[in-house]
Amino acid sequence: HAALTKVFRQNLFTYICSPYRDNPRVNVMRARQYCKFAVSKGRIPIAPHLYFPQFMSEERERERVMQMNFELLKLCGELWVFGDVISDGMQKEIEYARRKRKPVRYIKEV
Repeated sequence: HAALTKVFRQNLFTYICSPYRDNPRVNVMRARQYCKFAVSKGRIPIAPHLYFPQFMSEERERERVMQMNFELLKLCGELWVFGDVISDGMQKEIEYARRKRKPVRYIKEV
């Protein structure tokens, strides 16, 4: 309990924002690397696109998935943007993070 309280107080949770839909297989592999990078920096990565596609449909449940992404983003101290392309979904996450006054970091190389 004390360790979890410390995590929330320090807000080590980091939302991993990267492409998914245009090439899920490749983008999942990249997201794993981004998560490893975040861990190497002492952060706890939250990457919904590694989790929700396990049991939800990106096409049929897109709006619901995005709402859940926003709920997870609320818990995070920062949003880290990876990749050279900003997809529509990523743009929505970035705008949401800014509205919630979350720091947004753009990370070019991992």
